[in-house]
Amino acid sequence: MKKILLIIMGCTLLGACGDFLEEYSQELVYARSCEDLDEILIGNGYMKRNASQDFFYYNETGTYYPYLHVMDDDVEEFITGGLKMNGFSTPAERLRNFYAWGERPFSYMDGTEMRDIDWKRLYQHIGYVNVIISYVKEFEKDPEEIRRRVMGEAQFLRGWYYYMLVNLYAKPYSEKTASMDLGVPLNITEYIEDKYFSRDPVRKVYLQIVADLKAAADNLAGIVQPTFYRVNEAAARTLLSRVYLYMGEWQLAIEECDKIIASGCKLQNMNTMSGQWLNTVDSPEILFTQGSYSMQFLMDNSLISYAAQGGGRYRASDELISLYKKYESEGVVDLRNTAFLEPSSRYCPGFFFVRKSPDLSTKSGLAKVYDACLIRSAEVYLNKAEAQAMLDQSEAINTIKVLMNNRYKDGIIPVIDGLNGKALVDFIREERRRELCLEGHRWFDLRRYAVTSKYADAKQVRHGVYQSAMANMQPGVYDGSYVLKAFGEDDAWMLPIPDYEIVFDQGAMVDNAKRAPRKKIGINE
Repeated sequence: MKKILLIIMGCTLLGACGDFLEEYSQELVYARSCEDLDEILIGNGYMKRNASQDFFYYNETGTYYPYLHVMDDDVEEFITGGLKMNGFSTPAERLRNFYAWGERPFSYMDGTEMRDIDWKRLYQHIGYVNVIISYVKEFEKDPEEIRRRVMGEAQFLRGWYYYMLVNLYAKPYSEKTASMDLGVPLNITEYIEDKYFSRDPVRKVYLQIVADLKAAADNLAGIVQPTFYRVNEAAARTLLSRVYLYMGEWQLAIEECDKIIASGCKLQNMNTMSGQWLNTVDSPEILFTQGSYSMQFLMDNSLISYAAQGGGRYRASDELISLYKKYESEGVVDLRNTAFLEPSSRYCPGFFFVRKSPDLSTKSGLAKVYDACLIRSAEVYLNKAEAQAMLDQSEAINTIKVLMNNRYKDGIIPVIDGLNGKALVDFIREERRRELCLEGHRWFDLRRYAVTSKYADAKQVRHGVYQSAMANMQPGVYDGSYVLKAFGEDDAWMLPIPDYEIVFDQGAMVDNAKRAPRKKIGINE
């Protein structure tokens, strides 16, 4: 068992290995079979699940990257009552510098530093799965199925963590520049490397993600998981198709989607959907989920949470709401309009929250579908249709119709038979936004649309900020806006590398370009 202990010592956190080793290293001393590795995978390879979470917090045991949901164009600040926006007691106060793409995003409104927990946590998970991937082969006498399953799950998880890291901290994948753009450090070995880590190119990181996901899908083929909290082949192939889409490998994306559809890819028909929520534990669409949930706290519709006298959180943006109503004049009813959008409770008419999982404030049942990592079957059809449209394949229309027939009332859908080229791509992108909002896709999609080699669309985003009306149950008072310029004109499309990482690596780690101070645009501008 000494060998295993030495291996786990190689799982550096790129800067925080001391605490990591002290807290976790002993667990692998007892690994004598793949079943033991499986327990370690559940406990430390997978993201931490907090099924009893009832308050928003961002720390090592709290929500994973909640800020991902507030930087895009699907949200707007929602300030009510007597709240004074000058502290960090509510989500809108804690995340204001992400929402406004501030010079120092990891800081509260009063200037207090907020430690970047996610960089550390994601590399911590990678450290564990590196060891598991390396050591599965040592237990060759164990049944092949458990060896393949443990290996496949670990490979998927490493692919997922690097997918998140490279899309949060690096530029989006561009065919022209991916070999030169700085990505994130790759560490895929289980042993100690006597070196300081530097950033590998974006392309190299993506190729590693692809390799991990392909291997994961192959290893998980034919394995039936007992729960969607354990990754399966369909989830691995769905994420792989998404990564191919980001890379502009459209034919490869189609091929992965076809494999999933051939094996069975169920959709929930909203015309016959029982129950109030789409994302529940009995949904036929959930392929895999892990981690934490942020949406229920960021868009809390409770009058008692965050002080009844005033709450600071977020609502669905007017632009997003308008997409669900876009075809109403043609007699087309998008059922997601009422399934996803929940009107504000008792005040602020016309304001809506995006609600896909049970509302925590009602205590009707804590959400157990997590938006930190959620892979649904609907994405398969969206990925395939977009890839087909990018290749100018007319079959993209029939592919997207499969999803639409399950989302529009009585099968009456927007007329798209005559669409082609950019018009068809734009329609599919809008469907993607309507379907996947607040599930961690939109920020990454905006980035990749800006650099895609075909039908590029670089968009600026505008976020309004508000002050309280200082009266119970009254909407906030508009106080100006911040604007994020289109990708290529603004450095806030990537998060800064944590200071603790740069200091630890003694100059080997290069930070992203420093963000310029952001000026608030006045009310009349």
